[in-house]
Amino acid sequence: MPAMKIDGTPTRTLRADPERRVIEIIDQTRLPLELCWLRVDTLAAAARAIGEMQVRGAPLIGATAAYGLALALAGDAADARLDEAVAILGATRPTAVNLRWALARMRQKLSPLAPAQREAAAWAEAAAIAEEDVAQNRAIGEHGRELLCRLPPRRAGVLHVMTHCNAGWLATVDYGTALAPVYAAHDSGLAVHVWVSETRPRNQGLLTTWELAQHGVPHTVIVDNAAGLLLRQQRVDAVITGADRIAANGDVANKVGTYLKALACADNGVPFYVAAPRPTFDFACPDGEAIPIEERDGDELRQIQGRDAAGRPSTLWQLPPGAAVGNPAFDVTPARLITALITERGVSPASRAGLRTLYPEAGHD
Repeated sequence: MPAMKIDGTPTRTLRADPERRVIEIIDQTRLPLELCWLRVDTLAAAARAIGEMQVRGAPLIGATAAYGLALALAGDAADARLDEAVAILGATRPTAVNLRWALARMRQKLSPLAPAQREAAAWAEAAAIAEEDVAQNRAIGEHGRELLCRLPPRRAGVLHVMTHCNAGWLATVDYGTALAPVYAAHDSGLAVHVWVSETRPRNQGLLTTWELAQHGVPHTVIVDNAAGLLLRQQRVDAVITGADRIAANGDVANKVGTYLKALACADNGVPFYVAAPRPTFDFACPDGEAIPIEERDGDELRQIQGRDAAGRPSTLWQLPPGAAVGNPAFDVTPARLITALITERGVSPASRAGLRTLYPEAGHD
């Protein structure tokens, strides 16, 4: 049973129909202005959905890529087609390691099989990846809830949590990562309020606002640059973000602007947590310097999405076409600024030793 709700109805972000060879996803480029389910039934459509951020969030990108590979094998599951599909999907988003992890897992499962067996096996393995994501995020929520319940609220018995970007249910198959502890705490009766930074230029914080409203969690949207002021005023009890990749030493790549919040937390004695499941950890990556930082199309900064006076979705230019802009999508927060990592296996220091304790079976240099 899905945990998150839309208009009171339990809903997951991805719906798969193997018999019809199709998946349906929420087109996140249309939120929060309108809810639109998008049919994806080809490799090209799956790659476009990931690359154009119709799906986003590292765990959901991984699950969508797994299903995209299953879609690619319809009618042709030979080695050449498998290799081609993995290459096309793997090139869509360079920073989110869940993408590479999911494709490697799918290839490992499918390569030993005869081509006639691969399509059915691909659908089954993609479903397993999706279900594991749900279970891992549910566990993250419980471990994070216990952590939040131990924090003393600074204001009127309400725990104030700040987040950045969207690491809620929309970024996963269900529950979310950074927001999973918030949902678990709220559902258990803890009075919690979320400060939501808008997260320019893509304004993914507005997705967080939409899903918090759907679930009934009190929240307030702030401009990104207000975060430091609120932290200095001691109006925030904790900051929790998600991650797109966590290096072997505990350095974290996440949506650009995360590092600034971590610095402000360190300066004001506010705990800074990162929530992520096992597929987001890249033990082959030694530290944050080795994480590739995606540079996205400048029009994401030059343009802004909204509604016109008649209420119609509209795109407006806030800079002239061709204006020189830089649009790095991520930054890296050093492990030394992270109070702890919240994972499906528990809470750990952001360090090599801490990660070895959590994941002793993983390859550690």
